[in-house]
Amino acid sequence: MSVLLDAGDVLALGPVAAVAAIRDALAAGLDPDADVPRAVLPLAAGQGLLMPSEYGGWFGVKVATVAPGNAGRGLPRINATYLLHDSETLTCSAILDGVALTTLRTPAVAVAACLDRLRTLAGSSPGGLRLVVFGAGPQGEGHVTTIRAHVPVAEAVVVTRRGGAAPAWADRHLAAGDPEVAGRVRGADVLVTATSAREPVVQGRLVRDSAVVLAVGSHEPSVRELDGALMARATVVVESRVAALREAGDVVLAVKEEGLDPDSLVTMAELLTSGAVIPAGRPLVVKTTGMAWEDLVVAAAVYRQGGRKA
Repeated sequence: MSVLLDAGDVLALGPVAAVAAIRDALAAGLDPDADVPRAVLPLAAGQGLLMPSEYGGWFGVKVATVAPGNAGRGLPRINATYLLHDSETLTCSAILDGVALTTLRTPAVAVAACLDRLRTLAGSSPGGLRLVVFGAGPQGEGHVTTIRAHVPVAEAVVVTRRGGAAPAWADRHLAAGDPEVAGRVRGADVLVTATSAREPVVQGRLVRDSAVVLAVGSHEPSVRELDGALMARATVVVESRVAALREAGDVVLAVKEEGLDPDSLVTMAELLTSGAVIPAGRPLVVKTTGMAWEDLVVAAAVYRQGGRKA
């Protein structure tokens, strides 16, 4: 009988265990390039996404929908369900809240990729790291929560188009046009871009050489949150070269502009298994698009921790 795991069950895994699940799977030899590309289906009211993967004795698939018109209805823009199967019997062990799973695993992947750099930065910042987050949605919050779970944070400033009151997880909330934003970007140890923007939201020339930039908003080849100036001077870490060059607009457009050499991309697996060295004197950009293996290893961790309840 399949176990039903709601949002609370999924989020109970916590960011530390989610990051560990991602890093452990890569260290054990999981090959992201072996993943089946997600299928994106045009629908009358938006998009449907199918994301299957098999690894470590499990097969899983996420079924997600993106409905842009739902905002006007007071409904979530993204809905998702995750089905986790035992690889041996191919029976469905659990049905998970797919939105909560995405909310948990997306920042876990980004932080898993840059955890060593974050710890180095924290070691030289006694008061904690300074964060600037573009986007006040669940992913903005999720990245701050996940970073805080691993290193001290001195301040989190959120930037949106209109600004407003600071959410509970941030110290300040600025409008994108506020002159203070440029200074905040210059001083940031970590920048997060978790927006639906189709054009760059960060001026790359302002980003300090030691900074970490986590870009998660774009998963289309024609859409970017980061400009070519930043991508050209940064070390760029991706989940998979193949997936990044297919789906990551921040990468694809920078390569087309000839500012970014595709051969210079560093994969997460190389960081954790081959000892790839990340230069200290360049910004570190972690560009993720979301892959099916990530959902699978985090879903399996959720199930192992608390999902066997009847």
